Amino acid sequence: MSVDIDTLKQQMMELQSQLAFQEDALSSLDEALALQQQEILQLRRQVQLLRIRQQEQENHHEAGTASAPLDEKPPHY
Repeated sequence: MSVDIDTLKQQMMELQSQLAFQEDALSSLDEALALQQQEILQLRRQVQLLRIRQQEQENHHEAGTASAPLDEKPPHY
C-alpha cells in the first residue's frame, strides 16, 4: 500500500487551506458576535431608561401634575 507522496502533499495543502479559511471565518463571526452583543447591551439600557421615563410620567399623571412639558417653566425662572 504505497501512497504517492505528491498526493499526500496535495491533500495536506488543501487541508491547510481549508483550515486557514475556517479560522478566518471564525474570526469574522467572533467579531460580528461581539459587536452584536455590545448593541444588545446598549439597546437594553435604552429600553430600561424608557421604562423609567414612562413610569415617571405615569406617576406624575396619577399625582395630578400632568401639565404639558412645553407649558412648564425651566427651573432657573
